[in-house]
Amino acid sequence: MGLLLKIVLIIVVGAALLAFGIWLFLQQNQFDEPEVAPALRQPAPSITGSARYQDGKFHNLENTVVMTQAAEPTQKKSGLFGNLYKFLFAKTPGAVPEQPLPSRKTDLFNLDPAENLVVWMGHSSYFIQLDGQRILIDPVFSQYASPVPGTNGAFAGTNIYTTDDIPQLDLLLISHDHWDHLDYPTIKGLQGKVKQVVTPSGVGSYFRQWGWPAAQILEGNWGDVFSSGNLDVHILPARHFSGRLFERNRTLWASFALITPDHRYYLSGDTGYGQHFKAIGDAFGPFDLAILECGQYNANWANIHMMPEETALAAIELQASKVMAAHNSKFKLSRHSWQEPLERIKLASESQPWHLLTPMIGELVDVDDNNQLFTEWWQPAEDGQIAEQADSMRQPAG
Repeated sequence: MGLLLKIVLIIVVGAALLAFGIWLFLQQNQFDEPEVAPALRQPAPSITGSARYQDGKFHNLENTVVMTQAAEPTQKKSGLFGNLYKFLFAKTPGAVPEQPLPSRKTDLFNLDPAENLVVWMGHSSYFIQLDGQRILIDPVFSQYASPVPGTNGAFAGTNIYTTDDIPQLDLLLISHDHWDHLDYPTIKGLQGKVKQVVTPSGVGSYFRQWGWPAAQILEGNWGDVFSSGNLDVHILPARHFSGRLFERNRTLWASFALITPDHRYYLSGDTGYGQHFKAIGDAFGPFDLAILECGQYNANWANIHMMPEETALAAIELQASKVMAAHNSKFKLSRHSWQEPLERIKLASESQPWHLLTPMIGELVDVDDNNQLFTEWWQPAEDGQIAEQADSMRQPAG
C-alpha cells in the first residue's frame, strides 16, 4: 500500500470515528428535539393578538430579526460568522470576574411559607414564595450553560445551589427552551419535587421525553392562564426565539404574570423591548414586583435582548413598584463586562417611579418589606476584591 493511500485511509477512518463520536454525543437526552403536539399548534388569542404559528414555526408579535446590524456608531457591521467569531474568540475586558463573586446562601427548607420572598440563584433562576405557593423559575444548577463541557461556565462563586437544596414545589415555570433556561440535569434532579410544570407551547414535550408524567405538565399559548390554589399563572408574550440545536422556533417563548388576590408579580423571561410591555401593564398592572431581563445584550441582537435603559422603560410601562434585574452575573453570553448591566440599570433607575432591588446571589428578598437594604455588591473594594455585604449600602427599597 502506497504512502498516499495510507494517508487517505487514515483521514477517512479518522473522519468516520469523529463523525460517530459526534453522533454518539448527540444521542444524550439533553439534545432531544421538541415534539409539538398538534393540539398546541393553534395559539389562543392573547391581550396583544396571538402567537403566530406559521410554516411550522412560532413568530413574534412584531417583526423580529434575530441578528441585527450594528446600531452603535463605534461598531462595525458583522455578518453571522463575524459575530460568531467575535463571540467565541474576541477578548472582552472584564467579561469574567477576576475574583469569586460574593453570595449568601438561604436555606430554602426553613423559610416561613406564609412570607412572600424571592431568592435569586444567578442569571435567570429564581425561587419565589407568593401567598403560600412555592415556585421555581428557569432553574440552571449545572456548571455550564451549554451542553458542551467547558463552554459558558458559571462564574466562580455563583453556582451555589443544587437540586438537593430545593424543597417541594407547587410550580416549576420554564420561559423557553434555551440551554441557559432549560437544563436537563437540573430538570432530572427536580423530579419528585414538583406538583405542576407550566411552560409555553411545545416546551412541555421535553419533560415528557425526559420521563415526567403528562398529567404534571401544563402547556399554553400567550393569553392562557393556569391556576394553583389562589394563584393564577398567565402565559404572556415575550419578544425572543427558541431552539436548542438544529430546530428553531418550534416551541413558544413567554413571560409570566403571577396573580393572587393580594399580589401581582411579572417575570419577563428573555425578551427584547416591545409593545407587549405596555399591553401587559395595562391589562394586569400595577405589579408589586417585576423581574426583568438585564444582561447579555448587544447591538447585534438588539431585538431579542433589552439594553438596561430599555429594561427601565419596560418597568414604567408595566407599572411596577419594584424591579429586580435578571439574566446577568453568572454566565458570559455577550461581549460586555459582567458588571455593566448592574451599573447601567442602577443609573437608569435613578428618579424612576419604581425601586431597584439588588440582592446578591442567594440573598433573601422580602418583597413586602419596603425598608430592606441592599448593597452594590458588584463594585470592587479598595483591595480589588468584590465588595462585601456591609459595603455601599443603598437606600431602602421603598
